[in-house]
Amino acid sequence: MSGNAIEVAVLGLGRVGTSAGLALARYSARKDARQQFKVVGFDPRPGVAPAAEKLGAVGQTVRNVYDAVVDKDIIFVAMPYAEVETTFREIADGLRQDAVVLDASPLKLPSLEWRAKLLPAHAHLVGVTPVANPRYLFDGLNDTEHAAADYFDDGFMLVMPDPRAAKAAVELATDFSALLGATPHFLDPDEHDGLSAATEGLPALLGVMTFYMLQRSEGWTDARRMGNPAFGQLTHHLIDTHPDDLRDLLLNNRENVTRYLGELIDVANSFQELLARGDKAGLEAALVETYDAYQVWLAKRTSGRWEETGKNVPDKSDTLMSGLIGSYLTKRLRGEDRE
Repeated sequence: MSGNAIEVAVLGLGRVGTSAGLALARYSARKDARQQFKVVGFDPRPGVAPAAEKLGAVGQTVRNVYDAVVDKDIIFVAMPYAEVETTFREIADGLRQDAVVLDASPLKLPSLEWRAKLLPAHAHLVGVTPVANPRYLFDGLNDTEHAAADYFDDGFMLVMPDPRAAKAAVELATDFSALLGATPHFLDPDEHDGLSAATEGLPALLGVMTFYMLQRSEGWTDARRMGNPAFGQLTHHLIDTHPDDLRDLLLNNRENVTRYLGELIDVANSFQELLARGDKAGLEAALVETYDAYQVWLAKRTSGRWEETGKNVPDKSDTLMSGLIGSYLTKRLRGEDRE
């Protein structure tokens, strides 16, 4: 094994970024590890970076995002969403030749636009979106405290390369995903953002709208005393996501969010009519249909078996660290010394 570690910068040390750092530390500690990783972290929010360092997710933290990326081989971007465009601008001059930027931002099309106008041609951008370990599907806020080394285990990493990214950079992204514990799965960026509107944007907006409605209602004085876990889970974005990040998540994907919101309003009207009529049979039919479909989805989401093949997810160790990117990282990822 090489005496030189792979240099990684993790930008943004919330749950995803800190979990990535913990997963890298877990891999480096393995007896059969083919490479070591040296991780530097950055987060603009007060107190977040020290918390991640205390957990052991990063070896050190820096106060300047530019300093974080200088001479780094891999840059993992999990910044608060409103900061991503500025982050691209500020790191541009610090990116080394053939650096790989793994962008875990919630939307991919805006990132591709920012990459085109802000990042140098000698760096490679690959969009990634983690689909987390099923054990974390129903718990935890999106914060540093709830980070875990196994956060990516038994999940998927959606991979969406910039068309200009070198093939080797894409291979590195899939290997890196496997190293974290996730199975890579390619997706079109446009399709990703459409689906993100339904699975990320709409739930966040629904929680915000629910709280917005209640806190403006006449019954709020009494209702505010009844905030149990169901209400907390629905409205959690108001504690773990800054309003600027929510704003950009919705506005930067507004066509898709608007479309799904319209469909949701139609469904809400249908349920409103069922309830207003006291239609027990109609309501029960809708609930049973939804319940049955949900059980099928949950079983597949938990098992990771989405195709009716009966085959297990392939062993990620079979392809671990097979990706290459130029002569520099080729040697590093193969565990050879740099010349």
